[in-house]
Amino acid sequence: IFIKMVKVKAKDLRGKKKDELMKQANDLKQELSVLRVAKVTGGAANKLSKIRVVRKSIARVLTVINQTQKENLRKFYAGKKYKPKDLRMKKTRAMRRQLTKHEQSLKTAKTMRKERAFPARRYAVRQ
Repeated sequence: IFIKMVKVKAKDLRGKKKDELMKQANDLKQELSVLRVAKVTGGAANKLSKIRVVRKSIARVLTVINQTQKENLRKFYAGKKYKPKDLRMKKTRAMRRQLTKHEQSLKTAKTMRKERAFPARRYAVRQ
């Protein structure tokens, strides 16, 4: 069985549903196995050159599936307090551990008591 497929484009795949994409990926995998058999049995040069195109097409389909899945997860977790680690901001380890602006602005009870007892002095400067 030889299935004739052309190079797939990611923009054409984006509108499709997941089950359609999985079916397309399976068809491409089947075509790839046919091409690999042709390679072993000494197939034509055009079949051998098509192996690369089919492999890349499979990768494109799977990439679109994963991207849409991740996009849907981002929508689901938007505005929630906790997110899975792979959906959080990457930044750097040091930046992730940094105090938030609110935490930086907080003062201890002792500091607040000191500030009340000894307010900053105001000086009047004569001209």
